[in-house]
Amino acid sequence: MHADSVRGFNRFYTKQIGLLRKGYLDSPFSLTEVRVLYELVHREHPIAAEISKALDLDAGYLSRLLAKFEKRGLIARKASGTDARQSYLSLTSRGRQAFAPLEAKTNKQAGEMLSKLSIADQKRLVDAMHTIEKLLGAQPEPKAPYVLRSHRPGDMGWVVHRHGALYAAEYGWDASFEALTAEIVAKFIQNFDPKRERCWIAEQDGAILGCVFLVKKSDRIAKLRLLLVEPSARGLGIGKRLVDECVGFARQVGYQKITLWTQSNLYAARHIYANAGFRLVKQEPAKQFGYEMMTETWDLKL
Repeated sequence: MHADSVRGFNRFYTKQIGLLRKGYLDSPFSLTEVRVLYELVHREHPIAAEISKALDLDAGYLSRLLAKFEKRGLIARKASGTDARQSYLSLTSRGRQAFAPLEAKTNKQAGEMLSKLSIADQKRLVDAMHTIEKLLGAQPEPKAPYVLRSHRPGDMGWVVHRHGALYAAEYGWDASFEALTAEIVAKFIQNFDPKRERCWIAEQDGAILGCVFLVKKSDRIAKLRLLLVEPSARGLGIGKRLVDECVGFARQVGYQKITLWTQSNLYAARHIYANAGFRLVKQEPAKQFGYEMMTETWDLKL
């Protein structure tokens, strides 16, 4: 009797989330392929063995699947410095562009399913899901060092405050930089176009660790602005991840180029931009924020 109930639930839920369709979420990828892409997005340069273990996939099958991804230009391999038999895996820009709409559709699907329920019933459903996981022995997922989210009320005040305070403490910049930051975020909120612009906030346990903005400069060109990572969170790869999100989103919505403005002494940020594919296209001296400095323009063709 209980076995019949379990099988009945399985039939219901696989239909509910569309697992029986040829391509998951009407994409060219199977569910297994999407799960592998998910692991590549949410892990820092994993090796194949880690993904095989996490998904309980046969190593040979996973190897063939990864070879297929590599042939399509979705993933890249980098030789391990400690074991020549292993390679670190990562999604290429093409891979991130392919995965982004799947992530959006998954979130939309879950949101639509929950929106049909009252708040109380949503809690009952989620609690029931947790109960199923616990009773069937699911291991808790490792706690992520941080999460990325979109902006919400109160965030812009933090952005202005932390830019003013950090750049004063680390570079001695005066209050005119804080004023410029306030002007940028005010324009972002007043003219926000959710289809073409975005702010990402990196957060851990409710504490903000960093931010970045992608704003519309023209129909073809986006502008990356206000990349910041708290000193206590540096070394976690947050800056790289924030820039990668900007690049992936810009490609997804159809921009042809991203441009940014920075200063020659911001070495960590310049290193992130160069690794993401940006190229220095212009330098000119200027007196800003209380100092003589060299300003720079960097571009990335998409």
